[in-house]
Parts: sequence; C-alpha cells; structure tokens
Amino acid sequence: MPEPGPGQALVAVRYGGVCGSDLHYWRHGGVGDFRLREPMVLGHEVVGTVVAYGPGATGPAPGTAVAVHPATPCGVCPECAGGRRNVCRDTRYLGSAARFPHVQGGFAARVVVPAAQVRPLPPGLGLRRAALAEPLSVALHAVRRAGDVRGRHVLVTGAGPIGCLVVAAARAAGAANVTVTDLLPEALEYARVAGAGTVVRADDPDDAGWPDEVDVAIEASGVAAGLDACLRRARRGGVVVQLGMLPPGHSSFAGNLVVSREIELRGAFRFDTEFDEALALLAVEPAFDGLVSAVVPVGDAESAFALAADRSRSCKVLLDFAALL
Repeated sequence: MPEPGPGQALVAVRYGGVCGSDLHYWRHGGVGDFRLREPMVLGHEVVGTVVAYGPGATGPAPGTAVAVHPATPCGVCPECAGGRRNVCRDTRYLGSAARFPHVQGGFAARVVVPAAQVRPLPPGLGLRRAALAEPLSVALHAVRRAGDVRGRHVLVTGAGPIGCLVVAAARAAGAANVTVTDLLPEALEYARVAGAGTVVRADDPDDAGWPDEVDVAIEASGVAAGLDACLRRARRGGVVVQLGMLPPGHSSFAGNLVVSREIELRGAFRFDTEFDEALALLAVEPAFDGLVSAVVPVGDAESAFALAADRSRSCKVLLDFAALL
C-alpha cells in the first residue's frame, strides 16, 4: 500500500477510463513518438475518494469523491512561465512513457498524487460520469485552440471517444453546426448522442453530408487521411486543429493547401485549466452518460481493453475498481 509523502494525497481509485493511448501502449508498445522502455502501469483517467494526506498537504476531506488531474508540470520551464503548462518540457503525466523513468499510471487500487491535483466533484456529479473529465478536458482544449467557434460550422474527423467529446465541447462553445466523419456507423451514432448535427461516412466521397467548406476542422482520428480531409474542407483562412496523435514518422497530407488557402494549422496537446471546466460541464449535462458504453470489473481488464479497442462495440469503457476498495 503506497504512503503519501510531503504534499501528496492518497486516493482510492473507483473508476479508470481506457484511453486510446492506453490501447496503443497495450497493442504497440508506444503512442506516437513515446515508446515503452520499462514496465509501466497504465491509466490517467481516474476518479475515486480521498484516503489520506502526507505531511503538509491539504485538500478535500478524506472520504470526498474526487477526480485526479493527471499532469504535474515543472513550473519553471519557459512554457510553464509563459502560461502553456500543457506543453511543459519536463512534465510528469500519469501512465506516460514520454519521460524515463516512466510515470506510473492510475490503474491501481490506491494512487499517490500531488495534493494540488485532486479536485472535489461539483454537486450533482457522480464518479461514473466524472471519469470523463480527463478526455473532455482534452476536447475542450482542442476547441479552445480553434479560437471562437460561436456560430461556426465545425468539422470533426474521427468519432472515437475523444472525437465525440470534441463534438460536445464545440456545442458547449456555441458552434452552430458540427459535422462528424468516421468509417464506422456505430461510432457515428455515438457522435449523434454527443450532439453532432450531421454525420458522414469517411469512406464515401458521395455522402450527401460532406460540407463544401467549414470554418473550423478538428482532426481527432490520428490518421493522415483525417488531416487531409480537414485541410480540403477548411475554407480559405480557416483553422485546422490536429488533435489525434499521428503515427510516428512522416505523414502524407495536402500541405500545399496550408499555403494557397492560408489555413492556420494548429496542434492541440493535452490540457491545463480545462480540467475544472470539464467537471463543471459534466455536472450539468447528463447526456454524457450515453458515451460510457461499458463498465468492466478490473479483474476482467483484458476483456475491457479488447472491448475498448473494438469501436464497433464501444465508445468509452471504464474499469471498475470497486472489488479492490
């Protein structure tokens, strides 16, 4: 059993969401350019209850339901000093192989984290829905990177859990219409649950739902074809946000359109203060429950990962650690 040190909190984990990056580590030994170099516990979408604090640490009282912000930025690098802690060059992130030794993740009965990263749940928000806070924060940050989307037409390529949450985030930010593309009809149905106005089969160029042009496009599939589609559909002077982590190495896409149409291509990586915004949004919107497609006991973790990897059968899969409490 871990013991919290100075400034730390001990949290009993109840739910942990299986993320696409967890699946990449599980199946391929890495995600993007981050490769496993030692054994690593996965999991960064975790919620639970406070158990205890270490010396000098304060926070929500023991027994309080909380969500855990997974990032510990260094606080001193140029990025942190400039207010962009999400791209801190020396950050620690639960369940990430971005640095060595790796940062062990939250798929455990008890986890120790900096007390400042523990957030009490707002009134009306239960732990099950709160498990969406981390991926919703990613989506909120991507929409923020796009700029003001009020009254705009937004295209989202990829209707996985992150893509669906981007739909919800864009709607919450005032987007007039959100069009979503994917290869799987089952995934597109989840996009409708999230608030998509139009869904399009990505492999059908004749689908009547394809827009001629959009103001903003957010690439959430993590494949070069998705980025290519975003660039081809973005209007002149429009914005494209690359959110999905592309495979390592070179990717082919219509880069000349960035020049000839003066399209602004922006990256979106993780999040920072959006975590608190995500919790507030989850507390007032029960429709998010529809994106949790399964809750699986942690003893069946292997089947949970297989289910999460099958997008024809799932959206967001949660591991349930109740048996270990």
